[in-house]
Amino acid sequence: MAELDHHKLVRLVELAEVLSKLNDFQETLRVVAKQAVSLAPAEMALILMVNPQTRNTVKTMMREGQEGDHRKYQSLQTQISGWIMQARQSLLSTNVKTDSRFHRVNWGNLAIQSVMGVPLQTENVIIGTLILLNKNDGEIFNENDVQYLEKIAVIAAPYLRNVQRIAEFFNSPTPEVVLLNKYEQSGLLGKSPKFIELLQAIESAARCDVRVLLEGQTGTGKELIARAVHRFSARSQHPFVAIDCGAIPANLIESELFGHVRGAFTGATQDRKGLMAEANRGTLFLDEIANLPLDIQAKFMRVLEQNEVRPLGSNKSLPLNVRIISASSRSPQKLVEKGEFREDLYYRLHVYPIYVPALNERQADISLLARHFLKTFARQQQKQAESFHEELLDYMKQRAWEGNVRQLENFVERLVTLSPPENKMIDYEILSTDLKKELRKARLVVDETYVSLSLNDRVAEYEAQLIRQALAANAWNQTQTAKQLKLPVQTLNYKMAKLRITKP
Repeated sequence: MAELDHHKLVRLVELAEVLSKLNDFQETLRVVAKQAVSLAPAEMALILMVNPQTRNTVKTMMREGQEGDHRKYQSLQTQISGWIMQARQSLLSTNVKTDSRFHRVNWGNLAIQSVMGVPLQTENVIIGTLILLNKNDGEIFNENDVQYLEKIAVIAAPYLRNVQRIAEFFNSPTPEVVLLNKYEQSGLLGKSPKFIELLQAIESAARCDVRVLLEGQTGTGKELIARAVHRFSARSQHPFVAIDCGAIPANLIESELFGHVRGAFTGATQDRKGLMAEANRGTLFLDEIANLPLDIQAKFMRVLEQNEVRPLGSNKSLPLNVRIISASSRSPQKLVEKGEFREDLYYRLHVYPIYVPALNERQADISLLARHFLKTFARQQQKQAESFHEELLDYMKQRAWEGNVRQLENFVERLVTLSPPENKMIDYEILSTDLKKELRKARLVVDETYVSLSLNDRVAEYEAQLIRQALAANAWNQTQTAKQLKLPVQTLNYKMAKLRITKP
């Protein structure tokens, strides 16, 4: 337990270091919530902030963790936050539904049991609350968890207050247009709310010289993101070295990372510098780090702690100054729970976590990315293609892309390859047999649905489609969606309930 506490305390120091570099209020909230969920660990974190002008209203500023309809938690978070601020102390409840402090509250069918929360307080003024719901694996929170959460709150509160002031008076976050143009140069394209959130996280990570952990599905562009963080960081003039931990045989990975000296093993005829040494003063990107064997994880952990590397077969260690950006398509936290990834190494890597959204979470970016890939491959293949037929573009926007951006890129490359050199538009006729069959199948599903519907049902189906598309484009933020559709939020909520529209 003492060793675990040590690693968590190290993470608290690293959290303070990260927060000291941020000037974006939302990004500060995200980092605090993400670390709180990881440190406890919990299913969900909520940060509620007090309106500084009225001191009467509390607003949920950040949610992190379990997906779902967060509106149903509104009463719970208001009640718990109210108790914490009135009592001016931390809350620990092993079962909030049977807690006598909330005997007048009707919790309904909320899947909530263990809850803890702490005040965010600075200069003897409570500026908000930090609440965690449900400990992972069905366990309950304890006093030890509350102590860690209190430490996070003590570190975070001054930064939340200071960043709010800085953002308001002096140092506002980088405008969205500037961000989009800046990162387009690094191959990161999009315009959806989820993508802009990702760029804001990348921008903040580039300013902090700390370890970054990228989590997201395969094909979402994690190496592009790592390169962008390096490019716009203070280490940009030094090497960026990338390694795919899943592509190197287990018996060679140690030599690849740490290097070796002549005679270290059969076939080692000369000294070789490892990738960590090659990346010295720069950035080392470790893709699919969850594939590192456990014995190599232990040695890698030692390198991170001592800031030096010892080549295989050598008795001399070399000083090392390298920034680590790691990535995984599997949740390292879940692998830790299964015993498949070292917990102490996870804590070392999980300093600045960034979630990379899947392409299906940023549907508004599909047409933009498709046109970019079309332009790129047409130039490479010396073809005239410059646009897609509307039906083909609609198909791409509606299709589920399990392989994410990489799959879309390969799909467009294939279309360009099939297109005659003189064609300016890529349409249905040039598709291969299997692609035509896939597109006909998609058409058939739509046609069959509409043939069986009455006029009123068709109108309702079309309305539901428009609402779903708008929700997806706004990352299911109902306030933003209502503005886009020029509807009151209450009307949007009514239509969603009537048309049975729920977040997938």
